[in-house]
Amino acid sequence: MEEATSTKNSPSSNEEMPNSEAPLWQYVTKIEKPPSSAAKSGGNTYFKCNYCGKVYLGSYSRVKAHLLKIVNKGIKACPNVTPSLRLEMQRMHDQIENDKLERAQRSRIPLPPPPPGRGPIGPIPSFQRQEESDSTNPIDGKRRKVIANSTIEKAFQNNARYELDSRIGRMFYTGGLPFNFARNPYYRSSYSYAATHSIPGYVPPGYNALRTTLLQRERAHVERLLRPIKDFWLENGVSIVSDGWSDPQRRPLINIMAVSDGGPVFIKAIDGSGEFKDKHYIAGVLKDAIKEIGHEKVVQVITDNASVMKAAGALIEGEYPKIFWTPCVVHTLNLALKNICAAKNTEKNEVTYEECSWITRIGDDASFIRVFIMNHSMRLAMFNEFCPLKLLQVADTRFASVVVMLKRLKLIKRSLQAMAISDQWASYREDDVGKAQKVKDLILSDLWWDKVDYILEFTAPIYDMLRVADTDKPCLHLVYEMWDSMIEKVKAAICRHEGLEDDQYSSFWSVVYDILIDRWTKNCTPLHCLAHSLNPKYYSIEWLSENPKRISPHRDHEISMERSKCLERYFEDEDELKVVKYEFATFSGGRFPSPDALTDRWALQPLVWWQYHGSAFPILQTLAFKLLGQPCSSSCAERNWSTYKFIHSLKRNKMVPARAEDLVYVHSNLRLLSRRNEEYVNTSTKMWDIAGDSWNESDMHGGAGILENAALTLDEPELEAIVIGNATNTSVTTSESEVQSEAIELDDDDVCL
Repeated sequence: MEEATSTKNSPSSNEEMPNSEAPLWQYVTKIEKPPSSAAKSGGNTYFKCNYCGKVYLGSYSRVKAHLLKIVNKGIKACPNVTPSLRLEMQRMHDQIENDKLERAQRSRIPLPPPPPGRGPIGPIPSFQRQEESDSTNPIDGKRRKVIANSTIEKAFQNNARYELDSRIGRMFYTGGLPFNFARNPYYRSSYSYAATHSIPGYVPPGYNALRTTLLQRERAHVERLLRPIKDFWLENGVSIVSDGWSDPQRRPLINIMAVSDGGPVFIKAIDGSGEFKDKHYIAGVLKDAIKEIGHEKVVQVITDNASVMKAAGALIEGEYPKIFWTPCVVHTLNLALKNICAAKNTEKNEVTYEECSWITRIGDDASFIRVFIMNHSMRLAMFNEFCPLKLLQVADTRFASVVVMLKRLKLIKRSLQAMAISDQWASYREDDVGKAQKVKDLILSDLWWDKVDYILEFTAPIYDMLRVADTDKPCLHLVYEMWDSMIEKVKAAICRHEGLEDDQYSSFWSVVYDILIDRWTKNCTPLHCLAHSLNPKYYSIEWLSENPKRISPHRDHEISMERSKCLERYFEDEDELKVVKYEFATFSGGRFPSPDALTDRWALQPLVWWQYHGSAFPILQTLAFKLLGQPCSSSCAERNWSTYKFIHSLKRNKMVPARAEDLVYVHSNLRLLSRRNEEYVNTSTKMWDIAGDSWNESDMHGGAGILENAALTLDEPELEAIVIGNATNTSVTTSESEVQSEAIELDDDDVCL
């Protein structure tokens, strides 16, 4: 808001002193010379500061000194300019000065040598001399100056860009950087910042700065960026997920992450060297994390299903009754698949082995086919000729490893059969003829492929549920219903294959059912039942009518018993517990103040329903906000250890665990934050952290999918596996025995520490 305009002879008029050249004029108001003033203004201007309100006489230099608080300039510093505002003004002023400096430097720099066959180009003349000699018309002179400036700058910048591109390329080639790194938004933004800010004499940070001061500074910066996510933990709750791993120096490390509906946040990593990893030690580590976050914010602690973890969870629940230990659903499903697809031949497991051993044989046959092709270069060359996709080497420790391998073989079935009946396959006799014939017989056997189809058919519901659960998205409230639906679908697939009705007996289904129920019994907790009971969808007519066997949560005896246990732990005061029981009875009975609340139970997402209609049940609403936003697996913690391994392998960085923790903290949380940005799915940096150079979003099966470089879930199973390279980069192959020697067999008593 301007009080007065400048006088005719004032040098601060818009024509003579534009804001583009003197940007700080916008923070003061130019006024006419006060009538009572006897001072001679000369070429100076009276101005009034918009912040302190005082009137001064001076040029732009004094405006700058007043606002930027520059001393010894004959003017007082403005006391009302805040540090942040001063920093903004300084940046604006520096930008203009840098632009002036660049233009002055370009006016004295000769053009690069001309291409061969063209005449020489002289040095760029001074724009000032050109303006003076070209025309006496100031408007025409300005136009010619802009045209000449634009043409010369363009010629110079094209050559400069060419040289800069070459230097960046050399950095990639000599450093062995993956080309996919060019899609990293932080790589792109660093050069964009350098292009828009002239920093004469700038030297990039060196080796020590990157791994010490800059790393610590970036960690502090990331913590500030994560503050909005952490601020919601008190109201919406947070889950602590943990998993263990050994680094390349064989140091046992324990990973701690916090997961909410805002996404996963890496908290810290504990070096367990020299410690006996019993229930007391693990419980102590988790309790420290609870204290760091705040016990009133923590809803549950998720770990794998190992017995020592269960014992540690019991110790935590004993000290914090409102915090629940929850076994990872993905681990539970994976163990169920292992019990079915890789049954052990033991005395206690005799019946299961008798019914499921044929699945083990099919899995062994699939591994035999893969290993034979990969370990014989000529067979591998034939495979690459007939099949555009790659064979997968899936470690036994990966979730659903057998199913993933069979799915890939099914996908390339036609290519394998074309290879087996080709002249090249029949004419080559240099390798083991007997094994080659066995591979050919398996590939061409319709009976063998029928068994593969059957395995994929009845395990598909388990695999699909595993994919849904293998994420950090809120799904705790969906687990109970997913288990029921999954078991029904598995039974339907087996009965359909055997030609049986639902009520007819099947020995194979009986074994599979016992395995699934046993795993579910070990996995189900009171928290699952309470979260299930707070999902409005499961009371709607639409959901109940989908299956006549379905009943509402408040009518299910098992759910009701476990829900009561959970509520008693949350509310120790009897009067408050009575209020909660009354609220739940009203909620489950459908007695709502608004008629829309009934229809919205099916139409709205659970959290949205509670936000819109839950005010009638304030205590239950508070519980719903916390429980309906929690995950059900520790998968994000496992993927973070792939990140840890990736960082340790970078040029054999010899980092102590504390520094590696800082690097993983920054690495993981910056990825989390970038995925919340709209640019992650809409620009040239789209999904920049998925797989590597070979990834192509139009052909997911063709992606390289290096696990150590991508935080993926089973939603991208083709990328989730470790890919064996083609004949050009597999001069040394991995034998089946070597793969098996590195595999870790998971069971209830196994501890991944």
